[in-house]
Amino acid sequence: MVDLNVNIGSLALANPVMPASGTFAEGTAQVFDLNCLGAIVTKTITHDIREGVPPPRLAEFRDATLFSIGIPSKGSDYYINETVPFYRRYSPPLVASISANSIEEFGELAAKISVPGVKAIEANVSCPNLKKDGRAFGMDPEATYQVVKAMKAATSVPIWPKMTPNAGNVVEVARAAEEAGADALVVSNAILAMAIDVETFRPRLANVMGGLTGSATRPIMLRIAYQCVQAVSIPVIGCGGIGSASDALEFLLAGCSAVQVGTANFVSPTTMPRLIDDLMKYCERHGITRIADIIGAVRMHEPIQLQKAAAL
Repeated sequence: MVDLNVNIGSLALANPVMPASGTFAEGTAQVFDLNCLGAIVTKTITHDIREGVPPPRLAEFRDATLFSIGIPSKGSDYYINETVPFYRRYSPPLVASISANSIEEFGELAAKISVPGVKAIEANVSCPNLKKDGRAFGMDPEATYQVVKAMKAATSVPIWPKMTPNAGNVVEVARAAEEAGADALVVSNAILAMAIDVETFRPRLANVMGGLTGSATRPIMLRIAYQCVQAVSIPVIGCGGIGSASDALEFLLAGCSAVQVGTANFVSPTTMPRLIDDLMKYCERHGITRIADIIGAVRMHEPIQLQKAAAL
């Protein structure tokens, strides 16, 4: 029997698979048994009720999807009173994803939702910092440091900041998050992008720009995740373009302790249970008894091979 257990700091997961925030909801429980997951990550919430941005909110491409949803939220009270109780009936650890407009709000919201049943808090630092002209917290190492520090001071629940690939210095941001006390990193959020309808001359999204997700982004996200793994000593959770066991294995081999599945859940709601089954089959086929043994097991090319390639 293959052992799929992994650890994210002090948090034990039955397997390394969880949904990415915003791609999973209570209705999924009608599709498959949620107990099969390694963890459950809920949609990002804000303290206040938010409607999000107007439509169109989505543009589809062959291997990617462009979103601009605007983090619609029913608010923190609804989350505590309705969402958390719903997920308490399931065994996987519940991870709350939060967004805020200021460093102080991140700390206040983290404290408020640290209720029984919430096992970790994912900090969506890709949201705009209203005190810094709307620049995303995750674009700035110091701002990320201050967000994590405020959250750590407000709660004893593990904090997982979710990196943005749009920062030119993602590794510096990751190091700042670790220095502030982050328990793990989620790498990473969507790539800022845009598209224009050539028939109407209008942007494909009402918000003009949005986040590009899907399989086309995976090599970029894998590169960023690998760089962060090399730069920090805390666990890294890979995210971006994962839709199969093979995709997940790339992130695990690169050193990620677990993975989040996002856009693929919209394509097929049963992606995650199928991926978990396929991970089990892969390990059985390769004689791997513990999936944790392949974390960071990527094999680099030998120097002699690199020399021969350079000579060609």
